[in-house]
Amino acid sequence: MKDIIRLTKIQFALIIVFVIFKLIRPPVLQSSAPEWVKIALLSLPNFFEALIGVLVLTGMGLYLNLRVFNERRRIRKHVLYAIVPIIGGVYVITQELKIHNLGGNNVYDSNDVIFSVIGLLTGYLFLLLTKPNVYPEAER
Repeated sequence: MKDIIRLTKIQFALIIVFVIFKLIRPPVLQSSAPEWVKIALLSLPNFFEALIGVLVLTGMGLYLNLRVFNERRRIRKHVLYAIVPIIGGVYVITQELKIHNLGGNNVYDSNDVIFSVIGLLTGYLFLLLTKPNVYPEAER
C-alpha cells in the first residue's frame, strides 16, 4: 500500500509542476524566447499526461494485486511494468492521432507525439528504477 501512496504523491507533485508550466506558458509564448522553448512549453502537457498515465495505471495494477486478485491471479512484476506503458501508449498515441477525443480536442502535432513517447519512456524507466511492489506486504 505504501507504494501506491508514494505513486500518488509523485502524481500530485507532477500535477503541480504541470500547472506551473501552464501558468508561465502565455508570457513565454508572447516573449522573444527561442522557438525550441516555445515548442517545449506547448508540448510539455503531453509529456506529463503520459508520465502521470503510467503512474496511475501502475497504481491501479498495484491496487488490484493488493485488494482484488487472489494469489493465483496477481499480475507479475515484469508483466505489470511492461503492459502499463503499452496501455498508456495506446491511449496517448491514439488520442494524438485523433482516433478518439477522450482527453479533449487535440490538434495533431508531431512534437506532441514525441513528448508523449518521452513521457511514456520516462514512466517506464521510473518503474524499472523504483520497482514498486506488486505483492501484498506479507509476500515480500
